[in-house]
Amino acid sequence: MNKPQPLNHTREQITSLDNELLALLARRRELSLDVARSKEVDVRPIRDTTREKELLSRLVKQGREQGLDAHYVISLYQSIIEDSVLNQQAYLHGRANPETQKQQYCIAYLGARGSYSYLAATRYCDRRQVEMQDLGCQSFDEIVQAVESGHADYGFLPIENTSSGSINEVYDVLQHTSLAIVGETTIEVGHCLLANSGSTINDIKTVYAHPQPISQCSRYLSQHGQFKLEYCSSSAEAMEKVCNANDNSVAAIGSAEGGALYQLEAIESGLANQKINQSRFIVVARKAVEVPSQLPAKCTLIMATGQKPGALVEALLVLKARNLNMSKLESRPIPGTPWEEMFYLDIDANLASEPMQAALKELEKTTRFIKVLGCYPCETVKPTQLSSSQLMIEPNTSKATTVTATAQTKQQRVSKQYKAEPSQVLSGQLCLGAGQIGALSQVQLPIELPQFEQMAKSLKESGFQAVVLQGLSQQSDLINSINHFKNALAQFDLVCILAIEHETDLTIATQFADMVMLSGNLMYNQAILTQLGSLLIPVILERNAMASVDDLLNAAEEVLSQGNQQLALCESGVTTLNNSGKPSLDLAALVELKALSHLPVVVNPSYAIDAEQLPTFARAIKQLKGDGIMMNLSAIESTTQAQSDELVKTVLSNLYH
Repeated sequence: MNKPQPLNHTREQITSLDNELLALLARRRELSLDVARSKEVDVRPIRDTTREKELLSRLVKQGREQGLDAHYVISLYQSIIEDSVLNQQAYLHGRANPETQKQQYCIAYLGARGSYSYLAATRYCDRRQVEMQDLGCQSFDEIVQAVESGHADYGFLPIENTSSGSINEVYDVLQHTSLAIVGETTIEVGHCLLANSGSTINDIKTVYAHPQPISQCSRYLSQHGQFKLEYCSSSAEAMEKVCNANDNSVAAIGSAEGGALYQLEAIESGLANQKINQSRFIVVARKAVEVPSQLPAKCTLIMATGQKPGALVEALLVLKARNLNMSKLESRPIPGTPWEEMFYLDIDANLASEPMQAALKELEKTTRFIKVLGCYPCETVKPTQLSSSQLMIEPNTSKATTVTATAQTKQQRVSKQYKAEPSQVLSGQLCLGAGQIGALSQVQLPIELPQFEQMAKSLKESGFQAVVLQGLSQQSDLINSINHFKNALAQFDLVCILAIEHETDLTIATQFADMVMLSGNLMYNQAILTQLGSLLIPVILERNAMASVDDLLNAAEEVLSQGNQQLALCESGVTTLNNSGKPSLDLAALVELKALSHLPVVVNPSYAIDAEQLPTFARAIKQLKGDGIMMNLSAIESTTQAQSDELVKTVLSNLYH
């Protein structure tokens, strides 16, 4: 056996490679600006998704040849593409507004250095390669006043968070200012528990934080009832208090990046209720800006409708008639006029476009008040995704055939007469229905975290988009384990679906899952169906092994009637008097369900079909217009892991080819 080279020599080589990578990334960014200059002359759109998909497809193939998995390559280059798009947008926006081009911006933001507002402002300036002169403020009103008076060029105002929702105080401030919204930026909010060096979680008694992080980390804080919460005006103030205290019993909630400015260490991370926790900031200035036509633009309006039935609906129909997408609608009370509200709308359109101008003219006739708060480049860059065929397998692009519904389901929400178009259930990378086929894997708990992490990686590489966790009651330290399992799945963009098999599973499942699946044994439980109907996350409803198709549709009707329209059905097999052993896979029920209902139908053949028959049945599920397949891998009895992997690959290939 050859003796490995000394560790310090290996580290030197890695450092040298890292330096080369940074230089190459910087050079690539420079070339992306050359692309922007070309698009400025040709007036072409910033994004070329066809080119991006071709690039990713080629890189995935080349990466595999060099031992790199597809998920790693795609994640890396999605970040590079996003950076390229945003830099090109910033360049072209600056070229269209030469009066805004300076060597230095004075920016007013909430709090002091280290706050999330400070970090957002810093990244905004870095992208435009300008120096930032920062002006910390104690309130949103103070930020607006600083810009209105000319003491600051721009003001940064947090407008919404993916965890805690809209920030109403900012909407109220916008009602009374002449400033224009000229930009937006979104940052990842990684909440950490920050403390002085040497502190441990057992030492902490007092936590300082801004109200927004406290709301966004409510689940974590509820698990530590011993903490005394102290509210601060900003995250920076919270970190400063801990720094000045020189006391190991105090901590702050903030970012690791901000905490470093105050010599604080993160003793706990990932505190937010949601795995993806982002804050969106708007940028305000004294003068509106022009947005070039090739940039994706967003308009923010404020309007008040008349006090008559359907007034808001009439206004929104004006947008629909001109094919304008409204990405945000927020209402706030009008001071001094009880029971009347002002509406804020974000519309994905350029103010200068013909549809937007026509819509504004029409709205001026039907509203009591309307004002454009700003038109600015949209900085939400939707990641380019490869199709299953580009990753491994070919997607099904066929459209479900239309079958006349029977009178039995007429007028029911589940029926095609109620909704002619097929419904789609979406969660992360999983898409079921309307011609899209999904692949879901079942995993039986209990399981150890290292084994689960390896399994998650393998499932992603095999082509699955979601994992159904069963046996919640069998897992020790359930809450902590589910948190770790969900984080592991999120690393590979796998949707976390928790199976409700007992009534006691409901609370945990609805608290942590991206989706929930109601086991067939609870399909007749009216109370649970009602609760699932009130959820804001998608639901998969499994057919009871003794239930008829009508019974399943009636259960689905109960869920839909409570408001939750993100519902899929699951056929896993039926038990009859003639089959005392395995259940029978009822593909006739699949055909009937597709004929009667617009809801997507997933089929789980694992319990009813022998492993060697799975590839054949996968092809049949596709031909019968099934919307997805669910596989219980533990039910596949193969002599070797290699045989099991090959079987899964064949099943999924047959499903998508």
